[in-house]
Amino acid sequence: MSGDDRRWVLHVDLDQFIAAVEVLRRPELAGRPVIVGGRGDPTERAVVSTASYEAREFGVGSGMPLRIAARKVPDAVILPVDHEAYNAASAEVMSTLRAQPGAVVQVLGWDEAFIGITTDDPEAYARRAQAAVLDRTALHCSVGIGDTLVRAKVATAFGKPRGVFRLTADNWFDVMGAKPTIELWGVGSKISKRLAGLGILTVAELASADEGAMTAEFGPRMGLWYAQLGRGDGASVVDDTPWVPRGHGRETTFQQNIVERAEIEAVAQDLLAQVLGDVAKEGRPVVGLGLKVRYAPFFTKTFTKKIASTFDRDVVLAKTMELVAKIEPDRPIRLLGVRAEMAMPDDAREGHSPTRSGW
Repeated sequence: MSGDDRRWVLHVDLDQFIAAVEVLRRPELAGRPVIVGGRGDPTERAVVSTASYEAREFGVGSGMPLRIAARKVPDAVILPVDHEAYNAASAEVMSTLRAQPGAVVQVLGWDEAFIGITTDDPEAYARRAQAAVLDRTALHCSVGIGDTLVRAKVATAFGKPRGVFRLTADNWFDVMGAKPTIELWGVGSKISKRLAGLGILTVAELASADEGAMTAEFGPRMGLWYAQLGRGDGASVVDDTPWVPRGHGRETTFQQNIVERAEIEAVAQDLLAQVLGDVAKEGRPVVGLGLKVRYAPFFTKTFTKKIASTFDRDVVLAKTMELVAKIEPDRPIRLLGVRAEMAMPDDAREGHSPTRSGW
């Protein structure tokens, strides 16, 4: 190790991951607009999971209703979601990243991860990682380099596609200062609108925002955290501790709206049974519940409830039905989702044992 070596954070983001996996399986689709979503049928209610760059040029994006995407690109190839294929491809990528010299890898999802490294040339390291991923999986990725996780994550967007970009305290405000706050990792449309209500429109303005005004709007913890985001500050250590889910959820979109209370309750019970099957594998008690309802034509409402820590299926069912009772009567529903939050491993109380759960 040379005296010039220092710690860096790399953010690796696979380019159009899902679409790229599908093109690898069907090379004849290369260069064509590819859209992946639902069961691949635009006449059904489903949303876009991802779109190739060719499809994105027509304004297609993730979360867009599949039928609208099909209208935007009439000659697009529309494919069904294949979770198993994406899981397998992702596992190959993450294995490749872990094999890089000195790499500490924190997986964020199917298509992205942080890497903690010590080197005097992070660009060269990033290029080698890109080459290794391409050689093993035939997938391209972009890499953001930073001195914090936030800066590395934001930097990746400037490197896309297939590029490398460095963003540190030295050039943060030169690159990001005039950008709208919504371009920050962790700031969505709702938060950016609330910030605008405070007269905060740009990243630089957020970085220098009055702490009193921020905490009054967002609370003492989140207010200061958003201001920190504006500076690009925060954690600089990559944590490779295996990710532990806080909960599991299932949802279904109805091809025809449902209204009858009995049918709604039956669907909720079926979804809950699937969720509890997932929870049972974790061996942790349920401590909270959520019910997602999307009324027609497209208004979404979420109900949540904290419950006493329990493994009792009947208790969880009863509490879920209390949430179902909050659904507006006689209002058509196009989507229903159920989620169960679990105690985290460090929070689980002594005496709870999955052998007593009945799940």
